[in-house]
Amino acid sequence: MATMSSSASKILQSEFKKLQQQPVEGFKIALEDDSDIFKWKVGLYGPPETLYAGGYFRAIIKFPQDYPYSPPTFKFITKMFHSNIYENGEVCISILHSPVNDPQSGELPSERWNPTQTVRTILLSVISLLNEPNTYSPANVDASVMYRRWKNSKGSDKEYEEIIRKQVKDSRKDAEKEGVVVPMTVSEYCIKTRLPSKDSTASNDITDIFFDDDDGDDDYGMNEDYEYDDDDDNEDYGDDDSGAHDEN
Repeated sequence: MATMSSSASKILQSEFKKLQQQPVEGFKIALEDDSDIFKWKVGLYGPPETLYAGGYFRAIIKFPQDYPYSPPTFKFITKMFHSNIYENGEVCISILHSPVNDPQSGELPSERWNPTQTVRTILLSVISLLNEPNTYSPANVDASVMYRRWKNSKGSDKEYEEIIRKQVKDSRKDAEKEGVVVPMTVSEYCIKTRLPSKDSTASNDITDIFFDDDDGDDDYGMNEDYEYDDDDDNEDYGDDDSGAHDEN
């Protein structure tokens, strides 16, 4: 077990360093404790031109000692009202479910966690899920019903929207306390940083998810992989900066 823990620690240290160099757009990461690589703090910025615009949502990622063979957990500290987020803040998404054969879940084994997944793929899945909830197997039934009603009414039913906007407003208080400047425009959100080499397979543009002009169905859309200036490294979401639920 000690050997496995040591291996997981090295992998997480490597991932943490890479995410500082090539952050995921819309996120800041830091260690909860500099001596514990298995617990990360996350700050998620609400993408512009969405219901979550201007929001600052805090979360914790906890990694198991046998990572990456078992998935981490992703739990919001900020109060969230979302189809795929439990009331305690825990995100329910296929990529974070252990790769077991569970026909009753409605998930394919290929949709679940596997050791090739990384923190980067988790963050991209969460930001995509935040604005495009899976309402077929919700963790929060009320949020799922309200979201469907809002979307089917093309926004004329305001109940869901009003709840989200209030949570966005409340989240700004945390940003103010921590001295965090929340990006409000697409240009501010899509800050550039060092890119991987040409032969890298890593995605670098979260804007493809949320700001793709060619996507005619993305009326309520958001974005993918993101990058911060090095000058932002000390801006708070913790001491060590770097740069939402699917099926239950």
